[in-house]
Amino acid sequence: MKFVVTAGPTQEAIDPVRYLSNRSSGKMGYAIAEAALEASHDVTLITGPVHIPPPERATLIRIVSADDLFDAVHTAVRECDVIVMCAAVADYRPVRVSAVKLKKTTHDFSLALTPARDVLASIAQGPRAYYVVGFAAETNEIAAHAQQKLRDKNCDMIVANDVSRNDSGMESAQNAVTIFTRDGLVKGIARADKKMIAHELVKIISDAREKSLTKKT
Repeated sequence: MKFVVTAGPTQEAIDPVRYLSNRSSGKMGYAIAEAALEASHDVTLITGPVHIPPPERATLIRIVSADDLFDAVHTAVRECDVIVMCAAVADYRPVRVSAVKLKKTTHDFSLALTPARDVLASIAQGPRAYYVVGFAAETNEIAAHAQQKLRDKNCDMIVANDVSRNDSGMESAQNAVTIFTRDGLVKGIARADKKMIAHELVKIISDAREKSLTKKT
């Protein structure tokens, strides 16, 4: 199969030295890309700014902003079987980006924000030949929010995790996830090293993709 995996954060510029971002390390997405390669799949890894080396055999595309990710994903999905949207995309971006560094003052400062592009929703709407896996990083009501995202974004699968925990999730080497599919599957994977979880996820995703093709025929 041809996998497209997105990983890491996006950065939305405020001025030449400042940006809005999040705590995503990219470790989960990189582990999924590596696990897919080890399972003999072709992998394109679309990555935001991270500090870990990419898998050697992956086709690497580096992006910075949500707009960059939007363009890269819409090109990559033209020839893929599965897309795993593990990147933590900024929800908002500044309305205006200053061409020069904004100087600090003693006064309160307000920054006008506008929603960033919803990359996941943009690829999951309408008929498609590829299997869409989204991620939901939540701090409360994990199952309810993940299942709502599954419906709202029209995904085939959502992988949810609790990022309020100190022992797993963002910036950690470990994770614990729950998988929800459009077909009604709910499967938890207990806390473990992200590389171990990635191997399990790739197997589940591959099997689900094959089953979806069987149903279509």
